[in-house]
Formats: sequence, C-alpha cells, structure tokens
Amino acid sequence: MSAIAVVDYGMGNLHSVRRALEHVAPGRAIAVTQDPAVIREAERVVFPGQGAIGMCRSALEGYHLIPELERAAAEKPFFGMCLGPQFLMDFSEENGGVEGLGVFAGQVVRFPPEFSEDGVRLKIPHMGWNRVRQAMDHPLWQGIEQDAWFYFVHSYYLRPSGRESIAGTTEYGFQFTAALAHANVFAVQFHPEKSARDGLRLLQNFVAWNPD
Repeated sequence: MSAIAVVDYGMGNLHSVRRALEHVAPGRAIAVTQDPAVIREAERVVFPGQGAIGMCRSALEGYHLIPELERAAAEKPFFGMCLGPQFLMDFSEENGGVEGLGVFAGQVVRFPPEFSEDGVRLKIPHMGWNRVRQAMDHPLWQGIEQDAWFYFVHSYYLRPSGRESIAGTTEYGFQFTAALAHANVFAVQFHPEKSARDGLRLLQNFVAWNPD
C-alpha cells in the first residue's frame, strides 16, 4: 500500500510535487500513479494539475480515474492543488463549460479580460506571489502565519456558492477564494510545491492530518 498517491493524468508538475512530498514525508511510500487500484488503496490522495480543465476531464475519463477520485474525496485525506480545486467544483466555464466533481458547490470563472488595480492594468494569467488570508481555523494552516505568501499561476478563479467552505482568500484586482476545505478535503488554487517554506509546511500538515 502507498501512503500517498499522487494522481497522474498527464497534466501537472508531478516531479516537483513528488519531491516536495518526499521532503516533508521521508520514509513514506509515495506513488505517482494512473492506476485506479493504487489510488483506491492509498492512505491519502494528492490531486495536482495545470492546464485546461477540458483536457483534464478527458484525461481522467481516459484513465478511468473519476470514480476513484470521487471515492477518495469522500473517504480519505484528499489534497487538491491548482487545477485540482477547480475540478472539485460543480462547473467551470472554461472550454465551453465542463462539469466537475461537485465536491464544492460553485463555479470556476475567468478573470475579466481587462481589469486594473490602482489604475494599473493587471495581466492574465495571474502569475506570481500573493498573500493568502486564512478564513478559517484548520489543521493545515498550523505553523503558517496569517497573510503568508504563496505562488499562483491561473487564468480562472474559484467562486464557491457559499462562504462556509472558504479556507483562504487572496487579492488580484479583487478578493477571491484561494483555498477550500470541507471534511477530509483541502484544496488550494496556488502551488504549494513552488511556495518555499510555507508551501512545504502546508504539505507537511497534510501528511500528518487525520480528519475526524
């Protein structure tokens, strides 16, 4: 049995994700996998990714991974990053509209084509370091200061239906959701594996997390 399964559907910086997990969980078995059986048997699951959500869904369907992701998100510690939380929402308007897993109620929408902050036009994608404001107490924030910096790369953002699942926010032209949490699932729009000490601490907290 692998302690941690990292879902490999051909989209994401899996090498960096694996190295980050190996750093925070020495001696733990980590499998970067496309095998539904390995995901089913793992103690906890990491769902990374980057790119377009339409290709994400097609790849997951091709590898027959969607049922296992649904099962894992319902039963075991589950961590989504970057494209991961977007696919955990009900729906994304990217690629003409794509249904997600519906773990979190709400939609994924594109940043406005032209928007500015203090008169300065902001670029899309949103790329770079931004502060994350913790919106709830959660074990995965342990040891991470309020307004810590994390690294983002995305053109679409999370818009949950209610505030009860919002674990963190950031600002880029306006405030939007940067992290979501519910029961055994925690998901972040940013890249922990590229976010230096605080990103590693977040992953370390996930490895030690045992939700009720």
